Amino acid sequence: MQIYVILIACVVLLLCLFFKVPVFISVFAGALVYFLLGASSSPAILAQRIISGTQSIPLLAIPFFICAGVFMNYTGVTKRIMNFCNALTKRMTGGLGQVNVLLSTLMGGLSGSNLADAAMEAKMLVPEMEKAGYSKEFSSVLTATSAMITPLIPPGIGMILYGSIANVSIGKLFVAGIGIGILLCVSLMILVWIISKKRGYQVAQKEPRQKGEVGKSFRQAVLPLCLPIIIIGGIRIGAVTPTEAGTVAIVYALLLGVVYHEITIKNIISGLKESVATTASIMLIVGGASAFAWVLTRERIPQQLTTLITSNIHNKYLFLLIVIVFLLLVGMFIEGNAAMIVLVPLLAPVAAAYGIDEIHFAMLFIFVMAVGGVTPPMGTLIFVTCGVTKCDIKAFIKESLPFYVLLLIVMLLIAFVPVLSTGLVNLVY
Repeated sequence: MQIYVILIACVVLLLCLFFKVPVFISVFAGALVYFLLGASSSPAILAQRIISGTQSIPLLAIPFFICAGVFMNYTGVTKRIMNFCNALTKRMTGGLGQVNVLLSTLMGGLSGSNLADAAMEAKMLVPEMEKAGYSKEFSSVLTATSAMITPLIPPGIGMILYGSIANVSIGKLFVAGIGIGILLCVSLMILVWIISKKRGYQVAQKEPRQKGEVGKSFRQAVLPLCLPIIIIGGIRIGAVTPTEAGTVAIVYALLLGVVYHEITIKNIISGLKESVATTASIMLIVGGASAFAWVLTRERIPQQLTTLITSNIHNKYLFLLIVIVFLLLVGMFIEGNAAMIVLVPLLAPVAAAYGIDEIHFAMLFIFVMAVGGVTPPMGTLIFVTCGVTKCDIKAFIKESLPFYVLLLIVMLLIAFVPVLSTGLVNLVY
């Protein structure tokens, strides 16, 4: 009987998402159906699970890093890093497109939020790219896709969530994310070069750079660029936990505002309001998804799924392929953080049963869920970017095809070349 109740709860959740009910309400509804229809426990447990799901100490890192990223945008950091990226790529084909990718990579180490990164670059860079002759569709797709790098570069919110759910070292995930983030960055820069060469977008400038241009822009950007080093170094030597590193990031962001003379009381108040709103939206999803994950665990769904898969699939690489296809389908319809909280308790034990390294599987999982942000019909990065740039959704999806091919190639590399995920971790740890 209980299996039918679980199925009904899952159907309710998916129907709510399909009809664009807010994600946290959809997950609440699925969990509530379970308690109303078949659970022997009191529905009061639902409220307890929602609250306890948000009270994990590692999750405190989320509001801290979000706040630090918001303050970075108010202290002129973004502008200085963009000038540095522009100086580096000045003589490359597709100059502003390359700036777009590099800026996402460097800002990923500061903000941790892909949606914030996409919105910021859509406002700052897309109009400039259009003036330089890039199409609106290409500029929008590149902005959304490059924002995928943000959750992969520490301190990505996805890594904090995964680590707290699966009991995996968040510090190791941060280090692993550097390699994967750089892989995606380089891949996107190569694709931008190919497309720009073919379409004649901003051919490489032949005149030499001004003397000391790169050095000057680097000196202006060096203090913000030190933040990821401070975070990972502090965690590695044991000076701070990932949660405490978030508070260090906030203090560092405020100090930068003082150094650059660009922080005001008004900016601080606006930044705090923005941080609270963003954190609340994430934690509501975390609370609801934690309750639903508890339902699945209570009914021993993870254990049954592990037994079913391992008894029918005897090759770990075939398992990884099936996981990729499954997560891609899930990512098309369910917001990444919600899907992660529900699915990680299901799939992580199965991966462990196949002997797959926990860091390797974590980075593959996080990457595939990040791809969901740029896949229709629920791709959040699509809607955020197109909402700012006013790009037509159909034109966006058509322009995305070569980017989807690239993401699939990178995905397979991560799945079948574990050293890309674990090499840097083994070196550092």
